[in-house]
Amino acid sequence: MIRSFKGITALVTGASSGIGKAMARILASEGANLVLAARNLPRLEQEAADLKGRYSVNVQVFAGDLSQPEIPRKLFEFTRERGLDIDLLVNNAGIGHCGLFEATGSQDIRAMLNLNIEALTVLTHLFLPGMLARKKGGVLNVASTAAFQPIPYLSIYAASKAFVVHFSEALWSECKGRGVRVFCLCPGNTLTRFHQTAGIARSRMFFSASAGDVARFALRKFLRSGSPTAIYGFWNKVMYYAARLSPRRLTVFMTNLMYCSWGRKKG
Repeated sequence: MIRSFKGITALVTGASSGIGKAMARILASEGANLVLAARNLPRLEQEAADLKGRYSVNVQVFAGDLSQPEIPRKLFEFTRERGLDIDLLVNNAGIGHCGLFEATGSQDIRAMLNLNIEALTVLTHLFLPGMLARKKGGVLNVASTAAFQPIPYLSIYAASKAFVVHFSEALWSECKGRGVRVFCLCPGNTLTRFHQTAGIARSRMFFSASAGDVARFALRKFLRSGSPTAIYGFWNKVMYYAARLSPRRLTVFMTNLMYCSWGRKKG
């Protein structure tokens, strides 16, 4: 079981910005060696140089679009060719799209399903056996508070994050007592490039948090909490319990009010 991050090798996807970048910086500051994966090679190389110089850790970069079906295995082979045993897999990369389902392009749909579900699942399937064999390791999956309710105009994104939560919690049970920690982070609105990419207006971002605060919370909970899932932020927890105690129709109605004007505009 991972007790600290010093000396481990962590793979972080979506590491060029947002929560992934913040996690990579915290891990490096605590002595972890890193593999940073994202699409933007110049950003990755700049971040790697900064982390190497600041913390004297080993940082390698892999540039690729994980929404493409062949890329997760290529990332796995990249680590094997360099003789790297990944102790911590951080499945952070994700994408969303806001708008009417019927107006969403097929390419956008495939990208969300491939990145949010398939890439996360395949990477976990590739790296987990080695961790179990060594009886030491961890998988940290980044979901969302969107996972806990159906969200009109974010239908695929919310459903894909529900998969991440259920998958993580089931895997947490399978791996318990075998030296591998599986943990799922559920942040709410976070000040990253995600919402801009998804087409969600800043005015729709309730209870926003910084990527650094969310990353610190996630890594602290990973080490210290025995729970499979954690929600960041008091108001996000309030909304989670309110959704659980409310009739499903009311939950859908309320989320529709929150997103309908912007979603119809985008659709």
